[in-house]
Amino acid sequence: MKATWEKIEKNLGVLEVEVEAERVSVALDKAFQKVVKKVNVPGFRKGKVPRGIFESRFGVESLYQDAIDILLPEVYSEAVDQTDIFPVDRPEVDVEQFAKGQLFKFKAKVTVKPEVKLGDYKGVEVPATDVEVSEDELNEELTRMQERHAELVVIDEEAAQNGDTVVIDFDGSVDGVPFEGGKAERYSLELGSNTFIPGFEEQVVGLATGDFKDVTVTFPETYHAEELASKEAVFKVKVHEIKRKQLPELDDEFAKDVSEFDTLNEYKEDLKKQLESRKQKEGEAEREKVLVDKVGESAEVEIPQAMVDSEVQNMVRDFDNRLRAQGMNLDMFLGFSGQSIDDLKEQMKGDAEKRVRNNLVLEQIAKAEKIEATEDEINKELQDMAEAYKRSTDEIRNILAANGSLGSLNEDVLLRKTIQFLLENSKEVPAVKTEKSEESSKPAAKKSTKKAAAKAEPKAEAEEAVTEDKQDEE
Repeated sequence: MKATWEKIEKNLGVLEVEVEAERVSVALDKAFQKVVKKVNVPGFRKGKVPRGIFESRFGVESLYQDAIDILLPEVYSEAVDQTDIFPVDRPEVDVEQFAKGQLFKFKAKVTVKPEVKLGDYKGVEVPATDVEVSEDELNEELTRMQERHAELVVIDEEAAQNGDTVVIDFDGSVDGVPFEGGKAERYSLELGSNTFIPGFEEQVVGLATGDFKDVTVTFPETYHAEELASKEAVFKVKVHEIKRKQLPELDDEFAKDVSEFDTLNEYKEDLKKQLESRKQKEGEAEREKVLVDKVGESAEVEIPQAMVDSEVQNMVRDFDNRLRAQGMNLDMFLGFSGQSIDDLKEQMKGDAEKRVRNNLVLEQIAKAEKIEATEDEINKELQDMAEAYKRSTDEIRNILAANGSLGSLNEDVLLRKTIQFLLENSKEVPAVKTEKSEESSKPAAKKSTKKAAAKAEPKAEAEEAVTEDKQDEE
């Protein structure tokens, strides 16, 4: 086989391939064995038609497309290896010649991984980790613990307010016609949680037990159910019950209930240590993020749109997996938030591009500094996964190999080693302490946020493959 690569634009080129006639013949044989099982020829059982009879009746050309489908993936992969390119998207293939007894010739327009021109990546300034826990932070954590152990108490004589949980019936209609999912009885809704259509919860605030109200809202333009998008809906609402959080007293009894300690002071000391440990971990993660982002921004690289689109798909899949772990799924989230899948993808594009950029830059640094993932390091990862999933190391390796996820394990180790190299060669500067302003202490509006550092956990893909295999067995 002969393969040549010609670059025509920055990240785009043409792969020109010629394949021996002998391999064309083998592909035609395989195509015939596949096709003959499906054809009916009088006088012959299905699958038993001789090759000569088949070709005289249907023509050898009838086998060409199947033969191409069989041969093309194989020779394309070989051509990629031979020319040492790294495709990041499906190729645009143009078959120039395919016939019995002749060479198979095709051209493939291929988008490849871009070249990276590194900027400064040594001596980059990163803030030190601030682990000091202030009195305000400790009090905020105590309040969160109170809220976590609060009781919902029925309120009979007061109107509902934000933070209350109301038990309601609702029956929705558009132009007087009910719609799917628009009706429920004794539904518990936390006011201010923004889980319903915008405008719904605000109109329930102020209602009392036993009240009825027609709540009028407009579905968002990008609502996931297209037939309801931009439509005005009326919900007939009845309030059955109002529940309000009652916080427990902060005293020794509270400490005994929520911890192993007998006094509130002992519990507060332990809580402070936990917060210090958490701040240490969060600070280290933030230092890595700042460092990787700075190094990524200093490099020059033109990112193909195909790589960004692929990363967005990965992020959507990961988000769906996290939702499922919480008992939801992507469709439910889109319904509650009034977004479409395109809205969600648009929100993720910026972070996806940053992930791709940072990954490409980290890979280039690893090459420049000759950083590699050793066999021992890969085996340690496999061993950790084996212990976590109660499998043997060989089983984990086989599962990952079968799912094509073994490479992500190598990538995970390589990225972590490269980030560690950058940290060891960075310049630590004092942490900047910022006083929390009155404005910043207010709760922020709900929005979708994603970690915008490098894709620091490609191993998640491998772990997902193992999890799916385990579920299949169950």
